[in-house]
Amino acid sequence: MAGRFLNFFKPLARFIPEVKAPTKKVSFNEKLFWTAIALIIYLIMASDAGRLYGIPKEAEESLAPLRVIFASSRGTLMELGIGPIVTAGLILQLLVGSGMVECDMSKAEDRALFTAASKVLAVILTGVQASAYIISGMYGALPGTTAIIVFLQLLAAGMIVMLLDELIQKGWGFGSGISLFIMAGVAQQIFLHCFYITPPVDEYGSFGLFVALAQTIGSGKPITGLLLRGNYPSIIGFIATIAAFLVIIYLEGVRVELPLSYARFRGFRSRYPIKLLYVSNLPVIFTSALFANIYFFSYILWNQPWGRNNFLINLLGKFEYVDGRLVPTGGLVYYVTSPNNLSNVIAEPVRALVYLAILVGFCVLFSLTWLEVGGLGPSKIAKQLVDAGMQIPGYRRSQHAVEQILKKYIPAVTVLGGVIVGLIAGLSDFFGVYGSGTGILLSVGIIYQYYEILIRERVAEMYPAFRRIFGE
Repeated sequence: MAGRFLNFFKPLARFIPEVKAPTKKVSFNEKLFWTAIALIIYLIMASDAGRLYGIPKEAEESLAPLRVIFASSRGTLMELGIGPIVTAGLILQLLVGSGMVECDMSKAEDRALFTAASKVLAVILTGVQASAYIISGMYGALPGTTAIIVFLQLLAAGMIVMLLDELIQKGWGFGSGISLFIMAGVAQQIFLHCFYITPPVDEYGSFGLFVALAQTIGSGKPITGLLLRGNYPSIIGFIATIAAFLVIIYLEGVRVELPLSYARFRGFRSRYPIKLLYVSNLPVIFTSALFANIYFFSYILWNQPWGRNNFLINLLGKFEYVDGRLVPTGGLVYYVTSPNNLSNVIAEPVRALVYLAILVGFCVLFSLTWLEVGGLGPSKIAKQLVDAGMQIPGYRRSQHAVEQILKKYIPAVTVLGGVIVGLIAGLSDFFGVYGSGTGILLSVGIIYQYYEILIRERVAEMYPAFRRIFGE
């Protein structure tokens, strides 16, 4: 039975709308349709068509580092993105995984309570973050009525995003809405970095690299100036983006496969894959979310009239206006924010090295933490294999024997995987990768998941007998 903490959310969940699960099998084409509908709604909400009513047209952009992680868009209904949903889910998963909150996920009642608690907490966090945005002056000094209107827009948008995610997760679409929106946001960023047509932003022309390249060639200027282009998309950034994709795709396939045999059926053999990126991209998600929240709260505190000259707040973070936006210039937030391009790395090498060291360190820490919290440790995996009637050939069929073999691999690949994803995310940002290093890491993993889902769905629809194999 779930503990008191989750039961506290049960009466509140009744007031939150929900999407009913399908009562019959949803066809492949229907799932494709509803996935496309959810994606289109997200893109509209994240575009100029979904601009928040009542805020200044040129609302201050100060939270750019958070955008890709939370699939958010400045000044639109997707201002908060998936941040409240992800944060609520992570908080509850950590509480349950650590044993601080009692919840047996094998029981339907407890799973339902966990889902209800996630929804209620997501709505609460949406309200808290929306209030923080308004109170901090991110949209300037809004009149009372306008502030309420903006708050209600953000709250309603947060609930719509939650319902879209629920629509897909309950079987009407493919995968999850969270993954879909992150992938769409990263793809949008990459497209804009390549092809966005704007008035000239520098001597080489528009913001988009290929537009600027055409304008530079047309004007007779050398294209060498586009190799490094400060805060704008560069040729090196484009090459680094392709390289990052290829490296991550390769690393996704690196694994150690332990031979397994079935105790009851001699001759039947299988393999248990231990991936190099054993805990996937979760460490960099946790680390990026931590850094983003440090950035967010330090900015809110610093932006108060009493904050800019406060010694303790300046230790947390100091900001200055650069090219019309606030950027960190001191304090802790300065060292947990990426320099973002080679020009800044060359100008601030100490900051770059400190940032990379902190990033990798936290990725390793979160990798080891999630190993136990997520049930991926040698002991739990060994128990699952033995309970399934499997053993490692040449060893006794006991949990202890299997656990000792797994201990030779899992802790090592967990630490190594944390180091690798941290280095990829950090170095990608240093080279100005489009969509950020974290965004590319997330996108490759999500694309791979969608590839597997679509293949499985298509096979299950063509050959219904396979549904039992897939657990449907």
